[in-house]
Amino acid sequence: MSAISALLMSLQLQQGQPIDAAAIRAALLNTAIPCTAEETDEPECCLQGKINLPEAMNLLFGQVAVATGEKAVMVSAEPILNPANHVPVTTAASNTSVPPRLDTQPSPKSRIITPHTSQGIPPASLAPSAASVPPAPSASTSSAGSTVTPSTAHSGHVYALGTLGYDFGDETRRDSFKQRMAPVEIAGTIVRPDPYDAHQMVEHLDRNSDESRSLIWLLSLDQNTIYALEPKGPFAADIYEMFLLMLSGQLQSETSTEFVERISVPARRTHRTVELFSGEIVPVVTVHNVRGMYGWRVNALVDAALAAVLDEQSVEEAELRQALTAFLNRVYHDLQNVGQMSRDRALNFATTNIFQAASTFAAAIADGCQLDAIDVEKSPFCRINSDCWDIKLKFFDPENNHRADKIFRFTIDVADLVPVTLGEVKSWSVLDK
Repeated sequence: MSAISALLMSLQLQQGQPIDAAAIRAALLNTAIPCTAEETDEPECCLQGKINLPEAMNLLFGQVAVATGEKAVMVSAEPILNPANHVPVTTAASNTSVPPRLDTQPSPKSRIITPHTSQGIPPASLAPSAASVPPAPSASTSSAGSTVTPSTAHSGHVYALGTLGYDFGDETRRDSFKQRMAPVEIAGTIVRPDPYDAHQMVEHLDRNSDESRSLIWLLSLDQNTIYALEPKGPFAADIYEMFLLMLSGQLQSETSTEFVERISVPARRTHRTVELFSGEIVPVVTVHNVRGMYGWRVNALVDAALAAVLDEQSVEEAELRQALTAFLNRVYHDLQNVGQMSRDRALNFATTNIFQAASTFAAAIADGCQLDAIDVEKSPFCRINSDCWDIKLKFFDPENNHRADKIFRFTIDVADLVPVTLGEVKSWSVLDK
């Protein structure tokens, strides 16, 4: 099953579709042929049934596999039309060549359809040979294309964490900045400007805000560039201004309340890439609004979270501050990701929205527990047209390993470009020794 799923993902790429493992899973399960008592003494152990690859491929691609001796070829699930009399043309299963479609409106590759003719009868050329493939499922077990719902795992949304930087792309653009930037005074001496000096660049962009559009803004994760950020839409000017504020915050002293350690950016993926000055090629994502963009002023973030929970929980401030800081660092370094998958966006937003995590840590620390694991699971309950994930924080008692672990759960909906939390924090105990 793993190999078949991998091959189907490969076909998705070959046909220009995004990889959608959830759709492949649904197609394989929905088209499986149930086991019968004649085939096995224990039909209940047969699980969903036997794989029916032709039907699964029909649901996914609108195509089926036709046996041609030692190999199979892909045939469109729509009937091949004869331009003379507009009737289906049959193709022998033993023929290795398949006539091309002659109609002028071929269906898109990503279209999911079911084989049919004008009379509603599958054409003979598309009927798989009984000797080469399993028998077709009955009407009660086969499913239409509408039963395969697209996965939200690859929605195109990005919610990534990292540090902000910039690049020039080529020497010409770099030299243009060098000529336009004002000279600077260092130790009483006037020297030529350095475009690579972030302090000088911030001062230059502060005086010439339009110059921000000439830079390639980058998001890096542990000094590895993961995205080129491209502001788009009516709020592009505000986004560039936010970039400048965040870059300036990253240059502050680490003890300053204005120090920005990391940033979070909601964006949309594109199919474009950009080449940097070093020759590195990175994907481009578009940023459409400042909503959801945050500069992680860790000191101020922890202070605000502490103020929100200390009045309700009896816990030492220093201990809670240390726990919250460790949580932020663990998500960023140990669970780092590029923020594309739904589960990753939920985790990144949970870190950004520290207030719910603060109440969780306050309750756990007051009970003498420490963080053990961070799990992200698909929520079994969610609103219609939403994509909900449960963030579970597991705490244990380091002084008593016979004590039940504490589980704290809060739910995040990542269907929108900017995720949102749902409901209140839930907690319970579990004995897992």
